[in-house]
Amino acid sequence: MPSDPRPPLAGEPVDPDVDLRVPEQRAETSPSPAPVLAVIAVGGVIGSCARYGAGLLWPTAAGAFPWTTLGINVVGCSVIGVLMVVITEVVTPHRLVRPFFGTGVLGGFTTFSTYANDVRGLIDGGNPRTGLAYMALTLLAALAGVWLAATATRRLLVHHREAR
Repeated sequence: MPSDPRPPLAGEPVDPDVDLRVPEQRAETSPSPAPVLAVIAVGGVIGSCARYGAGLLWPTAAGAFPWTTLGINVVGCSVIGVLMVVITEVVTPHRLVRPFFGTGVLGGFTTFSTYANDVRGLIDGGNPRTGLAYMALTLLAALAGVWLAATATRRLLVHHREAR
């Protein structure tokens, strides 16, 4: 039997998004995960329907540059930037807000599996440069979207606090 080439997980967090040493984050892990799973499912349906609607409004022809998927992922990442600033720096939301909106709605809305499939389709369809450009552009635009949205949100919040 071959040995597992992966390093042992000792000392690694089970969920890197939740630090169990922080009491507020530990509260997210209730004895019954049913409410959390339910809000993730509801949020996922909402996000997925929004993504499906975007695909109907702006369909991408076979072999064409997938602008709709790029836009969905950049918008979703930008909203994640706003959400993270608001829930970590402004308010202490109800324990179900983050799983509902972050994991559910935005997880259902963004589609990095479609992105990967689009890259494969472009490369397999004889457009390797376009596929690689799309791959790099999505990565850069998504990261820029998070950073810009988080930075703009912080600046707006500071401006709002100073105006009081």
